[in-house]
Amino acid sequence: MTLKECKKEEKMDREFQKKFKFKGSIKVLTQMMVDPAAAEKRGGGKNLPLRRGEILDVIQFTNREQILCRNSQRK
Repeated sequence: MTLKECKKEEKMDREFQKKFKFKGSIKVLTQMMVDPAAAEKRGGGKNLPLRRGEILDVIQFTNREQILCRNSQRK
């Protein structure tokens, strides 16, 4: 990983922490795959756009219906 890529990832992490008021370091708990049979959904506001078969990093389980995740573009 180059220095430029590393700084870009750090910036994305800071934006993530600011947007979701997340304190502390970001630790990936697990990864999950979006159901390949699920309908694709557009993102909006704080909702992540979902694509079939996409791999997501799970950051935090917020409640029974929502999970704080990020995709491969670190969004």
